[in-house]
Amino acid sequence: MKRTNLVMLLLVAAVTGIVVACKSDASEPTTAKESGAEFTAEDVKRGQYLVNAMGCDDCHSPKVMGPHGPEVDTALRLSGYRANVPPAKVDTGALKSWVLFGQEFTNAVGVWGMSFAANLTSDESGIGNWSFEQFKKAIREGKYKGLDNGRPLLPPMPWPQYRNLSDDDLRGIFAFLKSTKPVSNVVPAPIPPTQLNK
Repeated sequence: MKRTNLVMLLLVAAVTGIVVACKSDASEPTTAKESGAEFTAEDVKRGQYLVNAMGCDDCHSPKVMGPHGPEVDTALRLSGYRANVPPAKVDTGALKSWVLFGQEFTNAVGVWGMSFAANLTSDESGIGNWSFEQFKKAIREGKYKGLDNGRPLLPPMPWPQYRNLSDDDLRGIFAFLKSTKPVSNVVPAPIPPTQLNK
């Protein structure tokens, strides 16, 4: 195994092994609405289970340092990269061999440039205005905002694996995300590699 592949494998293992405390809201979500259509409490509950099991918080939730390391900032859960935090400068020479994550694990930099985790909350700066069809297209086809002419979703978003989820699973995830507390946070656009240190 090449050293670069081994480093990547170890990095992925380390990131997925991070213990992230996902505290449930005190009140259980019951229903979510999408353009007049209503999702059931079972849809929302299934989606909550999947979001927790699939580690969506690992990249999409800002972190605070707790007694056991980084923990989800529950006030900002699933709101993506915090727009008011300027990204760190990066030595682009290292990008030929490394993928680096930001301090809160909500941004990553590699040969593609710097990408920022999206806001998945029910706020209109998140997925509040999305339809289920947009959500399916984003996950199944890797399209930004689920739009036909949208740019591709960038690493480390594992949409090529998530695209295999059933329609029922995607419906549940979408229902749960639509039931979340809205957090207003406009995530910055990706930075191409040529612009990283400017």
